[in-house]
Amino acid sequence: MTCELPKVRGRLTPDRPLDGLTWLRVGGPADWLFQPADRDDLGAFLAALDPAVPVFPMGVGSNLIVRDGGIRAVVIRLGRGFNTISVADGRVTAGAAALDAHVAKRAAEAGIDLTFLRTIPGSIGGAVRMNAGCYGSYVADHLVSATAITRQGAVVTLTPADLNLRYRQSDLPEGAVLVEAVFEGAAGDPKALAQKMEDQLRKRDETQPTKDRTAGSTFRNPAGFSSTGQADDTHELKAWKVIDDAGMRGATRGGAQMSPKHSNFLVNTGDATAEDLEGLGEEVRKRVFQHSGITLEWEIMRVGEPRLARD
Repeated sequence: MTCELPKVRGRLTPDRPLDGLTWLRVGGPADWLFQPADRDDLGAFLAALDPAVPVFPMGVGSNLIVRDGGIRAVVIRLGRGFNTISVADGRVTAGAAALDAHVAKRAAEAGIDLTFLRTIPGSIGGAVRMNAGCYGSYVADHLVSATAITRQGAVVTLTPADLNLRYRQSDLPEGAVLVEAVFEGAAGDPKALAQKMEDQLRKRDETQPTKDRTAGSTFRNPAGFSSTGQADDTHELKAWKVIDDAGMRGATRGGAQMSPKHSNFLVNTGDATAEDLEGLGEEVRKRVFQHSGITLEWEIMRVGEPRLARD
């Protein structure tokens, strides 16, 4: 990217490798990585940036594959100044960079049940954007409002209706960067909520490869079908089950593997490339379709260019 970028008070780094910023530890460089100092810095940058220059907001990279050729864009990553958590009037306000687990624990201490966030990897911005959920609760069930800065640098408040939250999706305006969200939850005893979260963590560790390099669930659970043959989300199938049925538990490609512990987790065993990981995922999709006629949809976001495109 050869254009001159606006002056900033935060940090603007050219050709920044992104592999160290994702949980899977793969990926090429971003043309630029922008870490804004605060909201004003972010807003001024977006307002002054050439509209032809793409931007990509990135959280902690917990549900992301960056391809080996990197990203031809300004990657925006929020840090300090965007990770505060406060509680007032029965509501929890969290910066987009606040970790989901930290928000759950802070809420529990205040007697507010947002325990579903405790085992969700990542930060609040990504949780809102993807309507993250666990144990039958979703962001949509608890979100009061979200604040974002648009591609034009304007600060806007968005309601759940504005975002049109649905299974692992939302309608965040193109190029907008989430900076804050407000949640509410049922009242609960702090000790009971803490125990609930401990139970959730124990269950997760028993069933998921939490010690491995993964990016959470690889594929969305496919919808089931009602007796009339119509798609029916209330009869949801499990992605791990159809992967098992297709014989792909433990399958490998290069340094990538479908976890033997939970077959809907894609693992970097140590030296995988993004191509290995995405290629194995596509092979799983092909085999599942051949076996059951079900087309699995990626839950992990895949961005950027393959290495050949970069070279």
